[in-house]
Amino acid sequence: MQLHELKPKHKNRDKKRIGRGGKKGTYSGKGNKGQSSRAGRKMVPIIRELIKRYPKLKGYRRFVLEDFSVVVNLETLEKHSKTGDTISPENLIKSGIVSMIKGKRPKGYPKIKILGKGKLTKQLTIENCKISASAKKAVETAGGSIK
Repeated sequence: MQLHELKPKHKNRDKKRIGRGGKKGTYSGKGNKGQSSRAGRKMVPIIRELIKRYPKLKGYRRFVLEDFSVVVNLETLEKHSKTGDTISPENLIKSGIVSMIKGKRPKGYPKIKILGKGKLTKQLTIENCKISASAKKAVETAGGSIK
């Protein structure tokens, strides 16, 4: 099949033109007087105007909760920690690996997720952190533990 052989699936239907005589009679299904009975009427839905205004309101999308999670890779832990260290949100902030979000402490400490980028050779104990499957495997093969 080639481009010039393509045919439409359905035949085009002519738009119903009312008010031109025939069986539709007096008001042609448009009711009596008014804007909606005139030729060429275009009525914009009222709600469209409201929707267009929303993004411009002060505080739009303020209700979205901020995500206070921080990602730390294994290569960072390898560089900044010693064998036998405990990795927890408090210790990561004290050591300067993770900084507070906008200088604030959101309900305790930020959520930390450890990802498996890089190699780990040191034995580390990880507490109160989310950890990816590849990072978990790397920590356990290095002789560390996860609590």
